[in-house]
Amino acid sequence: MSVITQIADAVVTSLNGGSFSQSFTAQRRYQPSFALAEMETLRVTVVPKSVSITNATRDSGFFDCAIDIGVQKKVNPEDQAEADALLGLVDGLMTHLRGRRLDDAPEAAWLSLTHDPIFAAEHLDSKHVLTSVLTVTYRVQR
Repeated sequence: MSVITQIADAVVTSLNGGSFSQSFTAQRRYQPSFALAEMETLRVTVVPKSVSITNATRDSGFFDCAIDIGVQKKVNPEDQAEADALLGLVDGLMTHLRGRRLDDAPEAAWLSLTHDPIFAAEHLDSKHVLTSVLTVTYRVQR
């Protein structure tokens, strides 16, 4: 198994073991696309994004593994409280992951976290789906 899929699986386990404002079951997928009818249910999808390798020593490198975490749910675009609650969940995910080592990948050190986009306007406009994406990066020396 590759280093990035190991880390992505560890992120899934960490999120599924956490306590958040809304219940969900995170899944690792390569293609986080769902039928509109499936979006009535909150979706938290973990997707391996990229690996960047730099020299650490003569014999090893730093593998910086970026993992996307998508939070998606169909909402009423006029109901600001519903969207606010989902963004509150995203804040909870950020707090849960920030600075934390992953139990299932203890060799991976947390490096950074980005929240972009806060929400995808085109998804909200065309499908009434709030889509928010976190990118968390972990570093492994190999």
